[in-house]
Amino acid sequence: MLSRLQGAFWALVLSAALGLASAPARAADPIKGQQTYETHCLKCHGPRGVPVLVGAPNFSRGERLVQPDLVILEKIKVGRNAMPSFRGVLRDYEILDVIAYIRTLYR
Repeated sequence: MLSRLQGAFWALVLSAALGLASAPARAADPIKGQQTYETHCLKCHGPRGVPVLVGAPNFSRGERLVQPDLVILEKIKVGRNAMPSFRGVLRDYEILDVIAYIRTLYR
């Protein structure tokens, strides 16, 4: 027989699992990503992913795109060197949209 504490724990786990299962899934949208890219990224990363800023990755050559989306997302949120942090500027789903878009630039 389960103790009260074990029962409460499993009830909490079950309710969390049901809550996650009912949340709608959302695929990244490269069209929305292009709009966000043009607003926030184009100035340094250039049109079609060919960089304007020295040292920025060339997305048209696939630079830095071999990493998983969540790794790229975290790097965009944190920023580095000349690239500002986008934490609090863009939501995770907006960043994932941008990542979906820049993956279309690789030739």
